[in-house]
Amino acid sequence: MNRNPRTTDPSYELMDDHEGMSIIYRQHGFPCPLVRWHFHKEYELHLIVASAGKVFVGDYIGNFNPGSLFLTGPNLPHNWISQVAENEVVPRRDMLVNFTDELFDGASQVFSELKSLAPMLDRANYGVEFRDRSLIQQAAGLMQRIEDSRGSTRLGWFLILMELLAGSDDYQLLSATSAGQLADDSNVERTNRAVDYIFTHYGRELPLEEVAEHLSMKPTYFSRVFKQATGRCFVEFVNRLRISKSCELLAESDRPITDVCFASGFNNISNFNRRFQQLKGMTPSDYRRLALQRLTEQNHRA
Repeated sequence: MNRNPRTTDPSYELMDDHEGMSIIYRQHGFPCPLVRWHFHKEYELHLIVASAGKVFVGDYIGNFNPGSLFLTGPNLPHNWISQVAENEVVPRRDMLVNFTDELFDGASQVFSELKSLAPMLDRANYGVEFRDRSLIQQAAGLMQRIEDSRGSTRLGWFLILMELLAGSDDYQLLSATSAGQLADDSNVERTNRAVDYIFTHYGRELPLEEVAEHLSMKPTYFSRVFKQATGRCFVEFVNRLRISKSCELLAESDRPITDVCFASGFNNISNFNRRFQQLKGMTPSDYRRLALQRLTEQNHRA
């Protein structure tokens, strides 16, 4: 892939390898320079092939696993950080398809059938996670066909994939804040460093002042920059990351609720229960029960 010098900026990713093509197919492993808090003008269809970890889309924080499928819109900041052992390398973690608004703006004037994709593309401004396991398996097969083909054949598989996804009603909107409110080339580089530091240390007491010092910034200035870039104040961002970790533990283990509380970075059970109820609208026990129910339903469908 040819590189413009600006691609080294960890905030804005400039894709200069369109080479006259309507879509870009890419894949990469982990760690990788492309894994950072960033945004770009292209839509991104992002399939996780290997590893699990945390996904950040706009002001949303959640979990991903192999088979997770996301669609992000133009200039919506995003990042996927895998939770792997020290020095572990994942050779092929992601399959990605990137495309721009220009593709559909022009084509829909000629092919009216493409207008049916507009609602899904509008939703992508907030980020979308597709939840139907059968649909994701079909999407993975189509992304493989996109990888293996070129020219109009590749474009044909891409349009079949888009129609498949647009017809799904089993999805989750992610960010409460749209791309236009978050994309800022001057702040996202620092936010990327802050997110990396928070992700490494959120399992313990982590004051704002410590992160600000790590970035050589004054706490009040860091607080303002961080909220502008992520849509969340520092404390809320950290709490959401901890609640996301607790959801992962509740769904994937039978550890006692108290153990989940402390393993997620909270230092008392009452604060954990209160924050969980605020963010998830239910108790940790209820969440575990619903997670197990959903897993059972998925297994039955499979």
